Amino acid sequence: MIANYGFSATLTAKPGMGDRLVDLLLTGLNEGNPGASEFCVVYLVSRSASNPDVVHVAEGWTSRQDHHRIFAGEAAQAIVAQIGALLARESEYTDHVPVRGKAAF
Repeated sequence: MIANYGFSATLTAKPGMGDRLVDLLLTGLNEGNPGASEFCVVYLVSRSASNPDVVHVAEGWTSRQDHHRIFAGEAAQAIVAQIGALLARESEYTDHVPVRGKAAF
């Protein structure tokens, strides 16, 4: 499948909560969660090299509509609800229109 819509997010956890935030975001790859969806072709969680409480997420989806539909679901909303309690400030988002690339994990 090809990613036709994507975004990246930078999330800053409360001091010392970076590990918990990463663990929570990685549950998004579990069966039944958004990252495991056939419509999600890229789901990458990374950490800042200089600040362990800064976490980056990059996602690529087959379409904007697929992303919004999956994230409107119960599983995604449960994760989103838990993320808020771990954050020190509002997340920063940048949307993308993927052109070409490679993802192998």
